[in-house]
Amino acid sequence: MSSSALEFARQNHPRFLEELKAFLRIPSISTLAEHQADCRAAAQMLVSELRRIGMENVSMIETKGHPLVYADWLHAEGMPTALVYGHYDVQPPDPLEEWITPPFEPTERNGNIYARGAVDDKGQVWAQVKALEAHLAANGRLPINIRILMEGEEEVGGEAIEAYVASRPDQLQADFALVSDTELFAPDLPTLCVGLRGMIYTEIEVRGARTDLHSGMYGGVAPNPFVALAQIISRLKDENGHILIPGFYDDLIPPSAEELEAWRNLPFDEEQYRTSEVGSRQLTGEKGYSVLERTWARPSLDVHGMPGGFIGAGAKTVIPAKAMAKVSMRLAPGMTPQKSFAQFKSYVQQIAPSDVDIDVRLIHAGNPCLVPVDNPYIRAATRALQQVWGRPTVFIRSGGSIPIVGDFAEHLGIPSVMMGFGLPDDNLHAPNEKFNLKNYELGIASLIRFLEEAAH
Repeated sequence: MSSSALEFARQNHPRFLEELKAFLRIPSISTLAEHQADCRAAAQMLVSELRRIGMENVSMIETKGHPLVYADWLHAEGMPTALVYGHYDVQPPDPLEEWITPPFEPTERNGNIYARGAVDDKGQVWAQVKALEAHLAANGRLPINIRILMEGEEEVGGEAIEAYVASRPDQLQADFALVSDTELFAPDLPTLCVGLRGMIYTEIEVRGARTDLHSGMYGGVAPNPFVALAQIISRLKDENGHILIPGFYDDLIPPSAEELEAWRNLPFDEEQYRTSEVGSRQLTGEKGYSVLERTWARPSLDVHGMPGGFIGAGAKTVIPAKAMAKVSMRLAPGMTPQKSFAQFKSYVQQIAPSDVDIDVRLIHAGNPCLVPVDNPYIRAATRALQQVWGRPTVFIRSGGSIPIVGDFAEHLGIPSVMMGFGLPDDNLHAPNEKFNLKNYELGIASLIRFLEEAAH
């Protein structure tokens, strides 16, 4: 079975690439209301393609936000069932002036395809679809049973798919989930991600006076919400990067000695990471932990924006009536969003200056997860990657969050195989996002092989 499906993929790769470009041209930006029709167009393109290649029960599922896409093929009697997940929505492309070529006009250069969504996650979704097509076209069937569930709100929290998965466990029965939304640790190094940090995204709103005030007339007596926010934020972490929220680290599960040793053997150059990926004068974070530990196995806390007050050109001497800070925390395995948010909210209320009123809100959350590496589907993925890439697979964690992986574990009771083909320098969420063309082709081949190995 393998040779015919792989051969079909090789022969049709130019078409696969042109189809991906058409998918990437749709500006399916989920966070902007003016792109609602574009998100629907991307979902419709997936629906049309899944029907064309021979998937069954293909449907667009309406939600309060952007639609879900479902399909299945369930004729591999006695074989396991995979729930294939991906997302068709993308981040906004700003700042546009930093793009070398337009974000929604896919461009090939330097062995990559550049476009918003190229690697996160449209390119990887298309690789999944093309692997299914290769089997169906070459063999008339799939090696295992497949359910597909794609969403259009991953970049804005994924509430619709979470609710759908929680309410329909019987309709989504599967043995494991296949998620292609991760990356290789290094070029040409086959990689499986087996751990993710969770997150809580919050807003702190501070209110001072009843209305905006003139700083000449009221400066020195009226409370300033921005000053209050600065005082609160300055007490969230110490100078060594340690989060000061009481009890925040209590439930954290540290990595094993074997896992830490495996991480030390990865091809990681801290100085190159600092200069090429981060681009800062120095790296920050907790003393006594390696960069990989800090990003994969420790929680973090960051401030993303502080809207409010006057930010226009020139000067306006206003003491704003209110101000806000957007603050998120990445959660290490063992931690829970509910408890972590309660601890955060209580602490912020405790340290807030007494001259202001505050409101601490949870915007969205996701659970951290760890996937056991000894389950049969991880072993099947390891074999498939070895066959295609010719090198042993490494196991890593990710500092990022894919909330649906935790939802699959909680509501469906299934592990996820996180088999992605991006690279650390692919600029996801940044200008000039790219997907390596070799990785796109080998990713399709890896997924073809994986479907076969999962049947053994």
